[in-house]
Amino acid sequence: MPKRLRQPSVVLEPAMASPVMKSFDRFLRAVAVKEVTVTFSGESGSGKEVMARRLHEMSPRRGGPFVPINCAAIPEALFESELFGHERGAFTGANERSTGKIEMANAGTLFLDEIAEMPVTLQAKLLRFLETRRYMRVGGAKKIQADVRLVLATLRPLEQEVRAGRFRADLYYRIQGIVLEVPPLRERRRDIPALLDAFIAQLSAIHDVVPPTFVRSTRAAMISHDWPGNVRELRNVVELLCILREGKDIRVQDLPPAIRQRPSERSPAGDTLTVPIDRPLDEIVDLVVDAAIAAERGNLTRTARRLGVSVRTLQRRTKH
Repeated sequence: MPKRLRQPSVVLEPAMASPVMKSFDRFLRAVAVKEVTVTFSGESGSGKEVMARRLHEMSPRRGGPFVPINCAAIPEALFESELFGHERGAFTGANERSTGKIEMANAGTLFLDEIAEMPVTLQAKLLRFLETRRYMRVGGAKKIQADVRLVLATLRPLEQEVRAGRFRADLYYRIQGIVLEVPPLRERRRDIPALLDAFIAQLSAIHDVVPPTFVRSTRAAMISHDWPGNVRELRNVVELLCILREGKDIRVQDLPPAIRQRPSERSPAGDTLTVPIDRPLDEIVDLVVDAAIAAERGNLTRTARRLGVSVRTLQRRTKH
């Protein structure tokens, strides 16, 4: 009998170590407590919805629901019903009343992901709701009041969409608030170890497997990878490794070829490494060794040559 998977849960990102994300988090906390529209921009897979949930959990509305809508995933014909709900008999197949996402998000946060993909015809109705905070279900005659905070995400800059005629200017100016750009994972490599640990714990629990262990050289290779798919790609790779290497060490040769073989254009810290002088010597040596291993894509022979030590010495150093 196949294993029954546990229901996945949304896990907010752990405490981040990179300076760029520490700064991002401070600004996120500041805007979370203000009732202002926030738009998250950034590359696909960079974690825009995760950050939107984080903002909700930091806000005074955290006791209310967080309701996401992916505007790119809903057919245009169904979008109005999805957003506002519908009454029984409103259209063919509407056999009962349906609650829309706005109603579900009452007293909480409504997150519109890929807002640039919203049909232009529906943008006018969204604008009208934002102006009055009142709406009607499809096929309904009674206006309904709703109290929601609007949080958005987009891949493409909305001002460009306005110029191209794909997004209403009046809606753009109505929702124009604070734009927060979520940095891609390649610009926040110091966060990867914490993300690895969080995903291993989460995904091992979901698949009911014994967590595997990333050995040091493998962690270095993961840190060095550019992650064009960002956090989403990292999560998918960890999920695969949790299943294939259950309870075992994950070695460099176990990684997907794109991570294992593709030369890195940069090390986790670029071409230089900032060494903290207020740390124990052993920790400083570990930082240098990890950076060298990452730069050499986990190849201990080349790393030993780079550091001017024997492979055996390097192996002893990386066992712990």
